[in-house]
This record gives sequence, structure tokens and C-alpha cells, in this order.
Amino acid sequence: MSNHDHNPESRRRFLRIAAGTAAAAAIAGVLPKAARSAGLPHLLPADPAAVALGYVENTAKANQAKYPNHKVSQDCSNCNFYKGAAGSAWGPCQLFPGKDVNAKGWCSAHAPKA
Repeated sequence: MSNHDHNPESRRRFLRIAAGTAAAAAIAGVLPKAARSAGLPHLLPADPAAVALGYVENTAKANQAKYPNHKVSQDCSNCNFYKGAAGSAWGPCQLFPGKDVNAKGWCSAHAPKA
């Protein structure tokens, strides 16, 4: 005979905790995907980062005097930093983490997709 404690209550408690931990881990893996599919908050032109880069939600409204290299054909959807799906109205941008930008928007960091 061994000296191990074979208390059935301890074993059941351990199994409940293990099952709860596994369920929490599974849910944690699913929630970020669900949050991403719902979209991020839209970047507001008044946001300090947006102001710093001259972001506008419509490329036609970019300040041409302040940004003389701006072209109306440039918009977020054809920028290398834009990571939104083709044809989507809003999408994430590497320059504005945690926010979606307007696909028809523009900022001074525009870099044409290669």
C-alpha cells in the first residue's frame, strides 16, 4: 500500500478547476477573433495622431496647400500601411493601431502599394 492521499473530493475539485481553466483558455482564443470581425473604432480626424499626419476621411478634402505632394488618386485603400479587406469602407492601418481608417481617407504618410 502507498501513502498517497486518494481523496475523491480533491480529485473532483482538481478536475473542475482544470476543466474551467481549459474552457477559459478556449474562450480567450475565440474572443479576439470575434472582436476583430466586428471592426475597430473609427479614427477621428481630431485624434492627435490623425492631426499630426494630416488625416482626412476623404482624400479630396486633404489640405493641398499644406501637402502639395498629395494627389486625389491617393487614398488609404491604395496605401501600403492599409490592411483592410479589398472593397471594405473601413479597415485597420499600421500607422493608427487600434483604429480603423476610412478607405477613401488620406494622410501625409501615404505610401503606394507595391
